[in-house]
Amino acid sequence: MSNRAATSLLLCSALLLCAPVVWAKPAPQGPQPSGRWSYEPVGSAPLPPMGWNSWNAFGVDITEAKVLGSANVIRSTGLQEAGYVNINIDDGWWRKRRSADGRMQIRTNLFPSAATGGPQETSFRPFTDHLHAMGFKAGIYTDIGRNACSQAWSPGNPNLPEGTQPEREVGLHGHVAQDLALYFGEWNFDTIKVDSCGLAHYPADKPTVRNGTYRAFGPIMADAVPNRTDIPAVKALYGEARDALRRIRPKGDYILSLCNWGAGNVRSWGPDYGTTWRTSNDIDATWGRMLHNFDSVATREFYAGPGHWSDPDMLEVGNGEFDAAHLTEARAHMSLWAIASAPLIIGTDLTRAPQGIIDVLGNREVIAVNQDRAGHQGVLAYADSEREIVVKTLSETGAKAVVLFNRTAVPTDITLTAQHLKMRGDAPIALRDLWGGADRDPLLGQRVFHLGPHEAIMLKAVGTPELAKGRYISEMPGRVHVAADGIAVLEPDPIIHRPADPYHPGTTSTGNRPAYAGWGGPRADATPYDQTLSIAGASFRSGLGTLAGARLEVKADGQFQRFSARVGVDDSTRGRRAGVRFEVYGDGRLLATSPVMRFGSPAAELSAPTGRARVIELIARQIGPDIANVVVTWGDARVE
Repeated sequence: MSNRAATSLLLCSALLLCAPVVWAKPAPQGPQPSGRWSYEPVGSAPLPPMGWNSWNAFGVDITEAKVLGSANVIRSTGLQEAGYVNINIDDGWWRKRRSADGRMQIRTNLFPSAATGGPQETSFRPFTDHLHAMGFKAGIYTDIGRNACSQAWSPGNPNLPEGTQPEREVGLHGHVAQDLALYFGEWNFDTIKVDSCGLAHYPADKPTVRNGTYRAFGPIMADAVPNRTDIPAVKALYGEARDALRRIRPKGDYILSLCNWGAGNVRSWGPDYGTTWRTSNDIDATWGRMLHNFDSVATREFYAGPGHWSDPDMLEVGNGEFDAAHLTEARAHMSLWAIASAPLIIGTDLTRAPQGIIDVLGNREVIAVNQDRAGHQGVLAYADSEREIVVKTLSETGAKAVVLFNRTAVPTDITLTAQHLKMRGDAPIALRDLWGGADRDPLLGQRVFHLGPHEAIMLKAVGTPELAKGRYISEMPGRVHVAADGIAVLEPDPIIHRPADPYHPGTTSTGNRPAYAGWGGPRADATPYDQTLSIAGASFRSGLGTLAGARLEVKADGQFQRFSARVGVDDSTRGRRAGVRFEVYGDGRLLATSPVMRFGSPAAELSAPTGRARVIELIARQIGPDIANVVVTWGDARVE
C-alpha cells in the first residue's frame, strides 16, 4: 500500500469514528399501499352478463337449429328486451383442428350455415352475423388445455372431435393467438367460455391417453385439492388468453368467462384474469346442488363488482327440480342469483318452456336488482343452516333489496328487522314484493314473515339509513378491491353446502368434502371464518373482517371526506401472540394509524379526514410472528 493510500485510509477511519451513524430505516413488512385503484377490467361487463347457453339443455348434442330456436323465443317473449342478449354455444361444435395449418373446423352437419366452402373451409361468420342481426351477442366455447371436457367425460359421443391425435386437440393450448384471432376476428364472436378439463383430466394413466387417443397433460390442476394445483401455471395459461384478447380487441369489447370450477383459489385471482369466473363445480337441476353453488359465492362479496363477477354457474330454471311443477324452487333459484349479482345465463330449452318459466326468467323487478348499476353483491345479514337473509344495496337513495330464504323442505318463520337493512327502526320502511308485484305494508322495527318449503321472498325496501351521514363500507362491497387477503396457507371453505356427489352416486365414497380454497378471505359484517365481529367482548353488526396482512382498496372517487372505524384483534382470532397495526391511506398518503393492538385490547377509535381521496386503502399490518392467522376487525368501518 502506498503512503498516500495509507493516509487516506486512516483519515476515513477517523471520520467514521467521529461521525454519527445513520442506519437505513427498514422497509415495513407486509402489504404496501398502491396509491391507486389497482383493479383493471378484463373485457367489458359493467353489469352481470345475461343470456342463454346450450349446455344445461343439450350437452354436446347441440345444433344450429336448437340454438336459434331458443334465441327466437328470447326475442319473441320479451326476454331479449329484459336483458338476455348473449347467445352462447358450449361444447360440441367442433369437428377437428385442420392438420395443414391448425385452423379449427366446424361440424357442418350440426351448423349448416358454417359450410362456406366445403368441409375444409368452414366459418361461423354467417351464424354470428345472424345473431348480431337479431340484436344478440354471440358466444363460443373452448378449453385452456389441449382437449375439452366432452373428450374426457363423454366417450363414444358421435359429436366428439375426430381425426388424428393432433387433429383432436381442439383446446387453446399451443394455439392461443391463432384461435382467439379466428374466434374474435374472422368469426366475430363477442364472448368466450374457457374450460379447464384439459388441465385436470388427461393424466398418463387415463385409458384414452394410454391407447394414444389423447396426449397426456399434467395434470396441473386438481379441482378438489388446492395444494395439488399448480396455481402459477394455471394463472399463466389464462393470462396468455387474457393478453391475447386484449391485443385482438383493444377496445375491450368482449367477455372472457373462466371455467375452472372454483379450483386453485380462483375466487381470489379471477378478477385479474377474466370478466367472470366459475366459483364451483357444475350445477345440476337439484335443490342440493343449487344450494352448493350459491354458497360458493354467498360469502365472497368483496370479490365481485362492476366489470368482474363471481359465477356460480348457469341457471337451471326450467329444468328438473326447477321446472314448471316447481315454480317455488325456480323463483328461489332466480332470487339468489339476482341478489348475488351473478350472471343470469338461461340453461333450458326455451322452445319447450311453459309460460310460468318464462315469467320467472322475465320478472323485470327481479332482473333490475341483478342489473342495478351500483354493482354491489348481496351480503348475508343473517344465516343459519336453514334460513338466510341477504341484503343488497341499490343505487337508488335509501334502497335495498332483500331475500328471505328458506333452505329447507318444511315451513319456517323469518323475522326481518330494520337492523338487517341498516335502516332506522323508528321510521317506516316501504316494502315492495318483487315476485308478487305489489306493495306491502311498511315495516316499522321488525316483522315476522312465514315462508313455505324452499320459498324465497324477495323485497325492495326503501327507508331512512341507520347512519345519519355516510355509509358503512360493508354496504358497498362493489367499491372494495381485495388487493391482498392475508392468507398464507390455502384451506377449503367448510361452510358450503355439501350435496350428494353426482360423480360418485350412493355412499360408497367418503362423501362430498369441502373443496374450494380461499377460506379466510375478507368478509362484510363477519370475520373471515364466519364469526360475529367482536373486540374485547364488544360485538359489531357492521364492519370488515380480515386477516392480518390484508390490504383493501376502497373506490372513493373523491365522494367522501372522512373514514372512521373501531379496530382491534378479533376475539375469535386463531393467533393470539402477534400485534396488529391498522393503517389508513388516501391516494397512497398515510392518513391515520392505530397503536399496536393485541388480543384482548379494547377497540381503538381510528378516524381521519380523507381529503376527497380517489382511493382509500385499509391495511392491517402484523407486528411480530404468530403460530396461526391473526383475525382482525374494522368495526363500524364507514365513510362520510
